[in-house]
Amino acid sequence: MAALAELLRPAEAAVVAAVELRDVNRAIDEHILSKDFISLDNGRRVHAAACTLIAFYFDSARRLTSEERIQAIRESEARILAVEWETWASNLLGDWTVRHDFLTIDLAPFVRRTGERLGDLIAARAMVVSDPAILDGTPVVEGTRVPVHDVAAALAAGASMERVREAYPSLGEREIRLSALYAEANPQRGRPRTPVSLPEGSVIVTDRRVSRRRAAR
Repeated sequence: MAALAELLRPAEAAVVAAVELRDVNRAIDEHILSKDFISLDNGRRVHAAACTLIAFYFDSARRLTSEERIQAIRESEARILAVEWETWASNLLGDWTVRHDFLTIDLAPFVRRTGERLGDLIAARAMVVSDPAILDGTPVVEGTRVPVHDVAAALAAGASMERVREAYPSLGEREIRLSALYAEANPQRGRPRTPVSLPEGSVIVTDRRVSRRRAAR
């Protein structure tokens, strides 16, 4: 199983931290994260454990000043870096209190949430396959021909879990949830693929067409 030392792409880190992609880029550009959590060697990457600190920084913005949040991050960085995935479950039960002068902060909720979401990301990666023999390599749920981005698009369009399950009867709620998470962590580039036909056993959830507006001259 992957360790917390794994480096994540910004989109993946945003999913694990449950923040916007721009927030992850801010954490890098504004030096909210120290250099030990960042790699720029092959595109932007952040240490998986840094997601806890990113989540804390942006979620606590209404209650703490930037200086207080940065100080709490600096006080906890060494311990965060030392945690490995294999011992993460036991760390969820540990004391994650950070104390500085008169300020006391409990990072446990952020440790717990990001640890669970990282586990979901790892599970989603294991569930999704990309095979040139299946829909020209489109990422699909293993053992099916269901594109994960199509599942995510249905949920994003407002379809309920029940409607999506009706559209893709080969998927359970867990597969649907992980499909959406995988698609968010791995956004499609370019124009969306237009399927020639729906996957076997699926039904249309919605069929709304929006005309393209012409640019003003």
